[in-house]
Amino acid sequence: MNKPVSVDADLAAPVVSTELPELVAPAAPAHIGPTYLVLGGISFLHFLNDTRQSLIPSGYPILKANYALDFGQIGLITLTSQFTASLLQPLIGHFTDKKAQPFSLAIGMGSTFLGLLLLSAAHSYAVILIAAAMIGLGSAVFHPESARIARLASGGRYGMAQSIFQVGGNAGTALGPVLAALVVVPFGQPSIGWFSILAFVAIVLLARIGIWYRGRIAGTPKAAPKPHPHAPGRRRVLAALVVLVALLFSKHMYMASLSSYYTFYLIEKFHVSTQTAQLFLFIFLGSIAAGVFFRGPLGDRFGRRYVIWFSILGALPFTLALPYAGLVTSAVLTMFIGFILASATSAIIVFAQELVPHRLGMISGLFFGFAFGIAGVGAAALGELADHYGIDFVYQVCSFLPALGLLAVLLPKMPRHAH
Repeated sequence: MNKPVSVDADLAAPVVSTELPELVAPAAPAHIGPTYLVLGGISFLHFLNDTRQSLIPSGYPILKANYALDFGQIGLITLTSQFTASLLQPLIGHFTDKKAQPFSLAIGMGSTFLGLLLLSAAHSYAVILIAAAMIGLGSAVFHPESARIARLASGGRYGMAQSIFQVGGNAGTALGPVLAALVVVPFGQPSIGWFSILAFVAIVLLARIGIWYRGRIAGTPKAAPKPHPHAPGRRRVLAALVVLVALLFSKHMYMASLSSYYTFYLIEKFHVSTQTAQLFLFIFLGSIAAGVFFRGPLGDRFGRRYVIWFSILGALPFTLALPYAGLVTSAVLTMFIGFILASATSAIIVFAQELVPHRLGMISGLFFGFAFGIAGVGAAALGELADHYGIDFVYQVCSFLPALGLLAVLLPKMPRHAH
């Protein structure tokens, strides 16, 4: 459905509050534990943000029919939304590393609010693209700063906090197809505007979170985090970041094939209705949310490198089988695929944050932005591929993408408490 000092010190030594209503509580040491009220709040707002964002691909069958679009044009809608977010997120993260903007989240949500209203009233393909860009802008502002807030409220349990944050977004993404089936399909494109009510609620809540955030950063001394003596060197860090980018590419390129075209695949191959196809998409997206919830904290306990390894490579047998499966078996396979791939993004982002602990906003924005960009470019490229060779061919090609999970063996072993 996103200061007069640097925030680096805040992230190196997070401080917490036992209650959100306490605006400027005294700083507390990180060992007290996570601020679950804030984590739950930012996760819920991630849920609202991604619910609205998922309405775009969930409404593709309607837009395709209303405007006689081909798969390439459908992919361009995704590209517009995701590429906007991809380009802006690292820039926003870099800017907020220098000077935090506690209320930027509420402002960014305003862009999503206007984008939903514009999409509901759009009467041309060009206006649809503008609305998609506005929704992408809202996500560009939301993700880097909200990921930083989740880390601030983590009490040192960064993997757990990132998973709580991510599960809200994945649950919202999963709910989008259900809402499309229940609301958008029967009531048409104008009903998309009804979901702007959720955006308005999110604006109010984000303003409240901004007050808490401002209280946490006020008066914090400016200091850079000290590197762990056994942390990898600069070259090793750069090489590891390249590997993480490649792993993120494999995951999100495959996810783009399912989130943008799975409904069309089911309709074309098994002749199911649009509503039935969207419910199957909900099963896949719901399994992602479940996977994030159950497996995210394992990285804190056993190490993120192992979680990344399994979260990419472990999906390979199921992705290879999917193009040759029947309708019911396809649903079962996508449940396994979603559950296994689920924690890859949160584990990759936290691993990257530990590699570059003094640039948390930029790193979060870069990786979130890259994920959005890959989803957008991937959707556009796969749309063209589907137009020329058929939707079945797309899934045969994409089934090999999780094999890139083998690259996880190149990641360095991180020392405990390197963050």
